[in-house]
Amino acid sequence: MSTQSRMDRPWKLLGSKVLSRWLFDGNLTRKAYLNVVASLLEFAARIVVSFVVIPLLVRGLGDFGFGVWQVLQRLIGYADPAGGHAAQTLNWTIANKQSSKDYEEKRRQVGSAVALWLLFMPLAGSVGGLLAWFAPLWLDVPQDSASAVRLAAAVLVVNVIALSLVRVPRSVLIGENLGYKRMGISVLLIFVGGALTVLALYLDTGLVGVAGATLATTLLMGVVFFLVTRRYVPWFGIAKPSMSGLRWFLGLTGWFLAWSLLMRVMTASDVVILGILDTPELVTTYTLTRYVPEAIITSIVLVVFGITPGLGGIIGAGDLEKATRVRSEIMSFTWLLVTAVGSTTMLWNYSFVALWVGAQHYAGTLSTLLIIAMMVQFVLIRNDASIIDVTLNLRRKVLIGFVSTVLSILVACFLVVVYEMGIIGLCIGFIVGRSILSFCYPWIIGNFLGISLRSQLRSTIRPVLITVLLMVVCATTAPAFVTTTWIGLVGSTAATFAVVSGLAFYLGLSATQRNLMLSRVRLVIANKG
Repeated sequence: MSTQSRMDRPWKLLGSKVLSRWLFDGNLTRKAYLNVVASLLEFAARIVVSFVVIPLLVRGLGDFGFGVWQVLQRLIGYADPAGGHAAQTLNWTIANKQSSKDYEEKRRQVGSAVALWLLFMPLAGSVGGLLAWFAPLWLDVPQDSASAVRLAAAVLVVNVIALSLVRVPRSVLIGENLGYKRMGISVLLIFVGGALTVLALYLDTGLVGVAGATLATTLLMGVVFFLVTRRYVPWFGIAKPSMSGLRWFLGLTGWFLAWSLLMRVMTASDVVILGILDTPELVTTYTLTRYVPEAIITSIVLVVFGITPGLGGIIGAGDLEKATRVRSEIMSFTWLLVTAVGSTTMLWNYSFVALWVGAQHYAGTLSTLLIIAMMVQFVLIRNDASIIDVTLNLRRKVLIGFVSTVLSILVACFLVVVYEMGIIGLCIGFIVGRSILSFCYPWIIGNFLGISLRSQLRSTIRPVLITVLLMVVCATTAPAFVTTTWIGLVGSTAATFAVVSGLAFYLGLSATQRNLMLSRVRLVIANKG
């Protein structure tokens, strides 16, 4: 061995030890931490890719074309639940039985998911085909562009069907609390997808080419996740399900399917309502204004989603006391993030939009405040919705969600059409309708975990007041805080986030909550069980 090799060896060993320390997954906390890291890496990649690609889409497709693309993605997404959404059921059944060593039964669960995908595929194609055909009529697309819009929509329908199958191996990986094993590979796929979209724009293929890039990315993702899951989940495979097992899986999938449809309506109807009842140009303004809050709030949802499978293992083991503590920590952590992120975004969103795509695409201070409030409310609802999922008892959750969704759409449509309130009316309608879930989902979880709704509401008074105070202060002072350079925006945003996080941490959380959060952070860093 050469002298240089002997000198390099300690550094290699040290690097290996440091890497092993941070990637060690020997306990639930570390696995949750690694799942969060994987989600955050994906989030960072999506931010970078969309930051570059969206202005190119606006320029390449125009304001009208970009608005149509946004509506098409949401509209064709309504066909996704028609695909059965068996992968979601598989995700939570595997999470619930995480400690089980009956691998043959788990393989039968995978077989049930694939069987239901085949069963529902014709329905998904039919629903998607109808949506694709009528989309140009609903959006008042000029006659000479109608065929291109229909073809792009048809490609998105194929993408929805493929995505339902692609999710199967990914659901197994996440259900086994091994979602972090995708780390790095999924980030690369996001960049590849962005590159394909840029290529489609460069070749001037319009909406059809952009839709084709989306489909190609999905197919590539399916191959990669299959290989990753097969490597890290030794039992992964497909076994023929029994008829009784298939009926049970189908029954459970029915509730997940209903919830998936509701979620699709909840998350996509805002854009569809504006596109059909107003104009695609307003959709462009709305989606560009909400880009930052939506992206960051979505990342927080992904973080919580990375933690929840571990909670599923706790609930599956029957340790409700520990499940209550973990749920409390998740809600405190989420509240802290959404409050800090929402307030910071409120203060600097105008500067971001102006620098990114032009000030003409900013919807206004009040609209931004309502957009952020709507998203903060939604992410807290998603927390409890995910916890209900791991209990595998979805009936009340779905029925209440249906009432909330119908009310949201009716109020939003009324305010947009009758009072012509545009984005403001849309947001008010959804906030009002989702208020039902803000009360009912904690009540459902409280019944399961043995926590009274009154005690839950009492514990939220202080955090809610602090959130409202910080958001209102940032909204009223936002016009005075404008920067015209990216360097100034980055520095100002970082400083604001640090200050607001500190204020929220000390003013909104109790001493016990602060100590628990700090202890959890130290536990992750110290690598102790």
